[in-house]
Amino acid sequence: MEQGITKEHVWKWLSEVTDPEVPALTILDLGIVRDVAVADEGKKVTVVITPTYSGCPAMDVISIGVRMALLSRGVREVLVTQQLSPAWTTDWMSEEGKRKLKEYGIAPPTRKSGETLSLFEEEEVECPRCGSDETELVSRFGPTSCKSLYKCLSCKEPFEHFKCH
Repeated sequence: MEQGITKEHVWKWLSEVTDPEVPALTILDLGIVRDVAVADEGKKVTVVITPTYSGCPAMDVISIGVRMALLSRGVREVLVTQQLSPAWTTDWMSEEGKRKLKEYGIAPPTRKSGETLSLFEEEEVECPRCGSDETELVSRFGPTSCKSLYKCLSCKEPFEHFKCH
């Protein structure tokens, strides 16, 4: 086992744990890792994560990914805890993560979580494939709670949009 495992080591290893719903993103891209604590010269590590939605089914898989990443590097005891408050927001996503989302074919969130739309205002979402802003909402709910479905009126391709919240 490597002696003297530090927080920096743990953060680096966590950068390899991907989101099971959007494997182009790491859990650091999503901004769900809130804290890391290292004890006993790296034999014990606690990682605090915040789900993107309360009850998000991906959190169990993410917790397993965190455990595997750390156990495989010699950490003997890994504790993954969930912190629900403050609630996760797309503001915590990294700019790199938003870029990766677009390259993956999912339109990233474009506004801040505190910015609200008026009652009849539609969110302008750019097509991640062709860059057109001529798009229309197909469904507010996509394959996961955090995404909605859109259609590009220019290239005619459907795509998902990671909702701002």
